[in-house]
Amino acid sequence: MTANKILPTTVVGSYPAVRSKGLKSLFNPYASSLETAVGDQVKAGVDIISTGQVRGDMITSLTSQIPGIRDQSVIGTLKPTQSAMTVDDTKYALSRHSQVKAMLAGPSTIAHALKIDTPLYRNRDEVITDLAKVLAAEALRLQDTGISIFQIDEPILSTGIADMSTAQAAVREITKNLKVTTCIHVCGDIDGVIDSLLKMPVDIIDLEFSCNEKNLECVGRKEFGDKRIGFGAVDSTDTSIDSVEVIKSRIEKGVELFGAEKLLIDPDCGLRMHTRETAFGKLSNMCAAADEVRRTL
Repeated sequence: MTANKILPTTVVGSYPAVRSKGLKSLFNPYASSLETAVGDQVKAGVDIISTGQVRGDMITSLTSQIPGIRDQSVIGTLKPTQSAMTVDDTKYALSRHSQVKAMLAGPSTIAHALKIDTPLYRNRDEVITDLAKVLAAEALRLQDTGISIFQIDEPILSTGIADMSTAQAAVREITKNLKVTTCIHVCGDIDGVIDSLLKMPVDIIDLEFSCNEKNLECVGRKEFGDKRIGFGAVDSTDTSIDSVEVIKSRIEKGVELFGAEKLLIDPDCGLRMHTRETAFGKLSNMCAAADEVRRTL
């Protein structure tokens, strides 16, 4: 991570995909999307950027490459891929910026989006266990590129649908051999699962706080120990651009509750569904707000 910087800014992951046009689009239709996503994050001043996850939604972009899955159905034994799924885009991001957060959709979230069409798996928990092994192999490849943070996206965990003990074991399978800083992102209301999240074998727990007083209240009562907090200070659902003053006030609440040394500042969730102009504006204002708070500490 960014060494010795208070309130470093980062992203949850996704950014609007600006597709290539002309001849270039025939050979690499997402080249411009990747270049734009990375370039905009750097220009906005984000300390720890991502690839923008521009090649599709976070689930199908992976499941389309995993052996044993066809058209969002599990049809055979799930095994690690022979080649990397996301490394090339991550290497490009690292060629443009020294600090990059890589991320993969988590095994519980992926499994709950799949239909089981084989007797090889008796239930979803068995699917999650094998998906964790698939993702662990990709996580090691990403670590080898020189990333600063590896993040697991598990939005399903806030719903209460997923079994938390299975989810925890799956996360442990992914992180147990990693030396890089690890993070889990869970959006939504986490009041019912916060105790389980605190037991996750990761260094950072990333949550939404910008418009979620419930999360602020329940998390503010908890002891995080050595874990840091990814503090969602930008409303990812609002189509307007959060002002610097509004974001600044949110960050100040986080500093008051948890201490500046605990926080990484980012949006609540990904920004894929926004226009490029809105996403860039949100990130630019987030970085300006974090800088203003930083100067008062």
